Amino acid sequence: MGAFNGFPKEAFTFLRGLARNNAKAWFDEHRKEYDEYLMEPAKAFVLAMGERFESFAPSVVVEPRVNGSIRRINRDVRFSKDKRPYKTWLDMQFWEGEDKRCGHASFFCRIEADKLYLGAGMYEFPKGQLEAYRNAVADDATGRALAKTVAKLEKAGYPVGGKHYKRVPRGFAADHDRADLLMHSGLFAIKEIKRPQEIHSKKFLAFCTGHYKKVLPLFDWLADSTTVA
Repeated sequence: MGAFNGFPKEAFTFLRGLARNNAKAWFDEHRKEYDEYLMEPAKAFVLAMGERFESFAPSVVVEPRVNGSIRRINRDVRFSKDKRPYKTWLDMQFWEGEDKRCGHASFFCRIEADKLYLGAGMYEFPKGQLEAYRNAVADDATGRALAKTVAKLEKAGYPVGGKHYKRVPRGFAADHDRADLLMHSGLFAIKEIKRPQEIHSKKFLAFCTGHYKKVLPLFDWLADSTTVA
């Protein structure tokens, strides 16, 4: 595997083509482009980011392979009305701890034809983590720390999502100071960015590192406060 030198322009030509021709026949015909322009740079990127995480998030796991840090491009259409077989973006994920990526705080990277999404968090809390999260939000020390972190992230341009419920869960006061946070089923901060020029060179590593350090407080809070033994 070579050094990471960015995603070539052909990668985005492929993604735009896939959006127009989301069918197995087209994908099979262009499989070489997918492997060369998306997969090979993605594997190199994951490996290089792993080295960078060692300096500010050493517990993060990186696996430079599909079904590891690189998510499958195939869509799960079993229970969806949308039967298009492929995602028209590339997802990568770097998670905390040695266990499977689900149920752990993660850093995210989504590359679309014209946009980039970078952030951290947990899209949905498994049952055990959801209970731990709510208790941490209700606790004065950890809850206030989270509220302060969320406010700083949103002020810095990193919208915080994951609110799902319309009511405060049973067992917590409806007028709780952090009622809004108690209504979350997940917690994540994701920044949407117009595809930057850096993505075409090794400068993309520093670009992503800068954004990941901005959302590191949320990642750390989740890693410290929602871990279930």
